[in-house]
Parts: sequence; structure tokens; C-alpha cells
Amino acid sequence: MKLTVRENGSILVETNGSYVLRIGDQEQTLEKARFSLCRCGHSAQKPFCDGAHKAAGFEAPACEIEFQPLP
Repeated sequence: MKLTVRENGSILVETNGSYVLRIGDQEQTLEKARFSLCRCGHSAQKPFCDGAHKAAGFEAPACEIEFQPLP
């Protein structure tokens, strides 16, 4: 799995093709290799990004995180 924190934007998540989304006591397995998470707090589709960071003027630096299995 890899996370790309976009400059002034969302967090791009690259998975192995599926993931489990838990919100409260609800759980859902989704089949999607890539999706973006909101980090500005303005998205109407939280936890997912809807592009609201652009209108909100959100500013934050970029970075990249890659997860690798332990030996």
C-alpha cells in the first residue's frame, strides 16, 4: 500500500485492489485500487475527497509513504 499526500490537496491511497471501510459500527468491503481521502475537512463526502480543498484554499506540504511487508 502507498499513500501520496498531495501538496495543497488530498491523500491518494493505492491499495492491493480492495479495502475495508469502517464508519462507526458499519463495515463495508470495497474493490477499488485507488481513492483519495480528504485532509482539508471541507469534503461533503468524508472520508473521501470531493475537491473542496481547492475552493477552501487549503495549503499543506506533500509527502509519500510506502508500506512494505516485514521480512
